Amino acid sequence: MTYANTFRAFASNNYRLFFFGQLVSRIGTWMQRTAVIWVVYTMTHSILMVGLATFAEQFPSFILSPAGGIAADRHNRFKVLMLTQTASLVQAILLTITYFSGLHYIWLIFALSALLGVANAYDVPVRQAMVNDIIQNNDDLPSAIAMNSSLNNFTRLAGPALAGIILAKYGATVCFALNAISFLAVIFCIYKMDFPPYQPPTHKQNPWTDFKEGIQYTVEHKDIGKTLYLSALLSLLVVTYNTLQPYFAKDIFHGDAAIYGYINASTGLGALVSTLYIASQKNIQRLKSILFTNMIVLGIGLILMSFIHFLPLYIVMCFICGFGTMSIMPTCNTLIQTTSSPQMRGRVVGFFAMSTLGTLPLGSLFIGWLAKIIGAENCQLGQGIVCIVITLCFAKFLHAPIKLENKTSLIK
Repeated sequence: MTYANTFRAFASNNYRLFFFGQLVSRIGTWMQRTAVIWVVYTMTHSILMVGLATFAEQFPSFILSPAGGIAADRHNRFKVLMLTQTASLVQAILLTITYFSGLHYIWLIFALSALLGVANAYDVPVRQAMVNDIIQNNDDLPSAIAMNSSLNNFTRLAGPALAGIILAKYGATVCFALNAISFLAVIFCIYKMDFPPYQPPTHKQNPWTDFKEGIQYTVEHKDIGKTLYLSALLSLLVVTYNTLQPYFAKDIFHGDAAIYGYINASTGLGALVSTLYIASQKNIQRLKSILFTNMIVLGIGLILMSFIHFLPLYIVMCFICGFGTMSIMPTCNTLIQTTSSPQMRGRVVGFFAMSTLGTLPLGSLFIGWLAKIIGAENCQLGQGIVCIVITLCFAKFLHAPIKLENKTSLIK
């Protein structure tokens, strides 16, 4: 392992612009997301309503991500990305105006969250597939994919931490406004990028035919199919433990928005360290074994967290669980993208978004409902046990060699 390999993607000017534009934007998005969850919980004191807030934002990805993947394969990705970022900017402006005006209605927050979810359903597959367009050297691709995940996890660290401070001092309106401003940075960076000339598909089929081809391709390629299945189970039943965090921050540790921000920031720091470690890997064949180990760590971490009522120790465990959780998405994403053909990559990434972002809202809703019945601590304990069971069920797959689409190694 060498950390020089981690940052090799930054040799591309296009990737540097893409990365830093997304960096600013994603920090703003996490600030808004943290503020929305905190506002909903303080208004309702209900974990179930927090689950509904997550459901409203992310469920559109479950429905529309396959369409987003088809759009990534059929249309100019630059134009689609500009449209999705502009739509997200409009959503942030509307949320800022309505909340500043005193329209503090749960249904309105949910409706605007759903609007953002629709934009993300198209944005994520296009943005992920676009990495392959702006990275000229295939050897740099795993680094770029993992650095994208590192970006998401760093912003998961910085965004909630900033949101906690701003919420405590200035209120949710400022968080929403800063998110709106952040989209200007990413739109500017996308505009300045030098994209390769757009080459439309030689023939455009019916979208339903494209969808069926994508399903067939996924089924025939066992590594891709099993990776999607694994990521879906973890997103549905395990990763959603974050839905419980407002309860721990406010009711267990008697904290305010700042404490909630610190808990999220600790999780994000663990996630950042995890994905930097993933990005530093030079041998793709090690990724499955790393994923197996980190899933065991996550399961044990969640079990221990359910018994901890001492805030500093809880924050440490949040770091450990963040490390385990956020190695899942970049590892699965890297496995999928490096084993899929360029012609099918957009659709495969769309299915990946569906299996992760799409199942998260269903899981959040389920966990919110379950926590109301058995309690948040017992719910988190159960998630830790389920994580270990899933890991053991996939142990054979996670110790089998990866079958690449191309014979040429993508990581030397």
